[in-house]
Amino acid sequence: MKIALVNTSKHPSPQYKTSGSAGMDLTANLSESITLKPMERTLVPTGLFIALPDGFEAQVRPRSGLALKNGITCLNSPGTIDSDYRGEIGVILANLSNEEFIINDGDRIAQLVIAKFEQISWEICESLDTTERQDKGFGSTGVKQ
Repeated sequence: MKIALVNTSKHPSPQYKTSGSAGMDLTANLSESITLKPMERTLVPTGLFIALPDGFEAQVRPRSGLALKNGITCLNSPGTIDSDYRGEIGVILANLSNEEFIINDGDRIAQLVIAKFEQISWEICESLDTTERQDKGFGSTGVKQ
């Protein structure tokens, strides 16, 4: 599938690093570094603009290395870029660590995954079909009774 991309950054366009990669790294497109203090969040520009076909979304997801090593994650994760959005892709980063984190121009800050979706219509009902689980909630599928 080909997707239209406008890259106004000074960095290469996102690409898959291996044949099995689901996501492409997004890089920060900054004129100056950003210092992200503990428990702060910021919107990081990428300089990228895309035109997705109908029925597809782009998901912005955290990078596992940043999350594990530095406590840096994406809020609103995964963030959805709709097929009719034409603005710049921005990444909402949050610092969940106890130390400041510096984001530099060109840093790999998130992943972009393209996913197919379907829109639905609601069928209003008075009740739902029965299942083995029914209304048992969080953690109930592994509990022996």
